[in-house]
This record gives sequence, structure tokens and C-alpha cells, in this order.
Amino acid sequence: MKVFLETYGCQMNEYDSELVRSILKKENYEFVADESGADIVMLNTCAIREHAHRKVYGRVHSIRHARGKENPVMIGILGCMATNLRRDLLEDRSLKIDFIAGPDSYKRLGQLIREACDEGQKSYDVTLSEFETYADVYPSRKEGINAWIAVMRGCNNFCTFCVVPYTRGRERSRSPENITEEVRRLVAEGFKQVTLLGQNVNSYRHETHDFAYLMDQVSRVPGIERVRFTSPHPKDFPDRFLDLMAVNPKICKHIHLPLQAGNNRILDMMNRTYTHEEFMDLVAKIRRKIPEITLTTDIIVGFPTETDNEFEDTLHIVAAAGFDSAFTFKYSERQGTMACRKYPDDVPEAAKTERIMRLNELQKEITFKKNLAHIGQVHDILIEPSCQDKPVTHTVGRTDGNKLVILSRNGYQTGEMVKVKITDATPHALKACPL
Repeated sequence: MKVFLETYGCQMNEYDSELVRSILKKENYEFVADESGADIVMLNTCAIREHAHRKVYGRVHSIRHARGKENPVMIGILGCMATNLRRDLLEDRSLKIDFIAGPDSYKRLGQLIREACDEGQKSYDVTLSEFETYADVYPSRKEGINAWIAVMRGCNNFCTFCVVPYTRGRERSRSPENITEEVRRLVAEGFKQVTLLGQNVNSYRHETHDFAYLMDQVSRVPGIERVRFTSPHPKDFPDRFLDLMAVNPKICKHIHLPLQAGNNRILDMMNRTYTHEEFMDLVAKIRRKIPEITLTTDIIVGFPTETDNEFEDTLHIVAAAGFDSAFTFKYSERQGTMACRKYPDDVPEAAKTERIMRLNELQKEITFKKNLAHIGQVHDILIEPSCQDKPVTHTVGRTDGNKLVILSRNGYQTGEMVKVKITDATPHALKACPL
């Protein structure tokens, strides 16, 4: 049977789709690039934001409409949405879903598909596992320079706005030996960079080994040139880890440090386990130990009961921290979370929109100023694949700090490390010439 797989959401979902491809290929399923030629369409979904739900529901209806009764297709929902909204997916007859599988059930996909075919009824498995890490599955990846590696799964933090602990279960980690073996295979396949993934990646622990140990071991694999990680939690940045980042040339000097809010009352309601003072102390320590660090963040505006004055605290922290960039979101209720159960979504949509516009304008100014400061500096950039849908006149790459750099096309190969001088900057990218 031919399968078309579409992925929504975070890098962990991208990695999970690579696992799904590997698992089903071993059962002789064929993956195709066009849904019109597929016997099965699978949507690997996200449950973090409301628009993701609406998008998936609309996508299912559009697939059914396009195929019609004369050209039927099986549709499966995978991932976090399958776990979080399993009852809705199973009981909503208008959706016409054939099977659903949660993030810990991908090894049973072949069986679920067969059950749906043979019995003509919806099959499902959304069981959360305390042990599944897919350490025995080597993902089926596309060629490139960066490979995602999930080093742990699940989350124990229970931030009140987040569904991840309920859709992906508790934290569990793969062994360092298993991870470094995967990195060796990636190097043999031509990958130059790996990004270690986890819902709370820096809380990685396997027996006596912590995240600093893992990062050090991965960086020692011959042939790997850069090691990145995402997404961490501010509570897990011991000096040992920051000291390793400061001196290890293969560990990229970029930390994504989610703030979420700048007001202590809101942070407490979010169960973030730190105050804005503690967050700023961590920022200061990071910049002291790694002066060249690139810091990025996540911020939610309009969390329940957030006042205008409390939002001003967020603006103040953003200005003081000087993030290089920020992913900003308007709060929306997620079914099953503590915030949804305890707090009414009482901040008007107009207020959320006004706040996020102000926040984005402030961050754009800070990002532009940060980028301008790179003019005249010399950086090593790793060349990325060029867009194939239009004539290639420029080459793009990334600095150690994950800044996008654009330079004139000059015969560079994907994966090549090039030394450049920054000549100009915009709020979105740096421009450079080779040295």
C-alpha cells in the first residue's frame, strides 16, 4: 500500500515522522510524495495551539472531498492530537477517520491499518508508555546537513498551559551509547550537524549520566562539526553544562531559553518554577560565561487574568534580556490542561492582538540591533541546501549562533563550512562576503 505522510508542529514531530517511515518501510509500505496516488494518508499532528486543530480538521475534510466516493482513501491521525482529542476523533462521524495512533504507538501502525481494513471500523492505540524511546528504530531521513535526534521523550514539568505531559507521557531517556551510535551512522551518511531533541532536553538523564555528559560525548564523534539542542527549560542549566558550552568548539553557542511571561504572578500560575528575577540571573550568568551566546525565547501573551501592567513586565524583561529573536503566541485553551480546568480564558482577543503586536515590534527592533552588531565580524557558516523552485543566485548558511547568512552564489556545496565577513544586516538575516 502507498502512504502519504504530512507533518505538523515541532521538530519532535518531524523526527517521529522519520520513525514512522522507517517502521512502515520494514512492513513493505511505500511512501509517496503526492497524496493523490496514496492508499493511505497519515497526518502527524500537533496539539499545542488551537489553530493546529482547526487546520487538521479542515485538512481531513478537504482530502475526503478531493478523493470522492470513486477514489477512496484511508486516513489516519498520528501524534499529540490523536492522544489529546482521541474521543472527538473517534466519535465525530463527519471526520471519517480510519485509525489513530499516539506518539508511543507507532510500532503498532501496521496492525492498526490492517485492523481498519479487515474490520471496517476505526482502530486506535493512544497508550502512553513509561519506557518507549524508539532506541531500536533508526529513522528514515531525507538527505541534508542537519539531523534531528530525540534523546528523550515526555515531560515532567506540567506547565499549566501545556498538553505535552498528557500527550507524550513522563520523561525517559535513551542511553548515551545508543545516541552516539546513531550519530556515527549519520556522519557516515554525510550529515555534519545534529540537533538533540526533547520536550525538556536538558533534563536528560540516563543512569548516572546527565545532559552535559551526553553533549560532550556527541561532540567527540569524529566527523560531526556542530551539535545543537532544543528545547530546554530554564531550571536545568548547571554551571557544568554552561562551562562545557563555553569551551567546546563543536557545541553551538545558541540557547533557546523559553521565558513565557515576565510577571511573577503569571509565571506562578503557569507553574514555570522560576521568577523573573531568577530568569534574569540565569541570563546574566550565561552571558558572563559565554559572551558570544545567541539567546532566543518563547513568550505567551494574554494568559488568563493577565493585566495590562503585568504584560508591561514581559516587555521590560524582553528589553532587559536582549533576545536575538522570539517566538510569540497568543494564549489559547488546550483541552486537558490545568489552565483550561482552573482559569477562564478571560483576556479579550483584541487585547491579546494588541499585546502581541507591541511585543513583536519591540523584538524586531532588538533583533535588528543585534544583527547590526555583527557587521564587520568574521563567522564560519555551514552551507544549507538551496531552494530548488527558483534560480539560485545566492547561498544561505548558518552561523554557530544559528543566524541566517546570505552570500552570493560561488559554487559552494551543501554541508561546506565557509569563513565569511558580515557586510550588512536586516531584521531577518545577515549578509556576507567570503574571505
